[in-house]
Amino acid sequence: MNELVNKLSSYNLFNYLLPGVLFVVILNLTSSYDLLQDSLFEGALLYYFIGLVINRIGSLVIEPIFKKIKFVSYKTPEEFRNASTVYPRILIFSETNNMFRGLCAMFLILIIIVGLDRLGVQVDFNNGMIQLISLVVLLVLLLFSYRKQTKVIFDRIEDVLSDHGKKE
Repeated sequence: MNELVNKLSSYNLFNYLLPGVLFVVILNLTSSYDLLQDSLFEGALLYYFIGLVINRIGSLVIEPIFKKIKFVSYKTPEEFRNASTVYPRILIFSETNNMFRGLCAMFLILIIIVGLDRLGVQVDFNNGMIQLISLVVLLVLLLFSYRKQTKVIFDRIEDVLSDHGKKE
């Protein structure tokens, strides 16, 4: 277990594990749902996955909404990479920025779940249809995350190849 924890980057800790743990703890304290795990290993896996899902909701839902309403603005990925080579601390700022985006998503999800819970709306996750819908929603979320990450990789490769071609 210690070896696994040592391999986690600060990005993984602050953008996946922390929001996952906070989400479960706050959900447990404010609603009738209890996702706390007795096993440290099972808990860490569940909390990490919950945090990953929260992070993806932040990336695929919160960020585009904030961009659209001009609450935030971004530079192009190329400008970001160029600036971060000159000033590497931008990478730390970006990691912190992503953590805040994930925490915004986490609190939005908590407000929805706790609000529904307070209104007496109980979701029975033992219901087969709810389980199927949940799996489909998770699949769609992760498919769009995969597509977004693939585009980041594609764009980086294009940048490297175009820069390499300029040097020859």
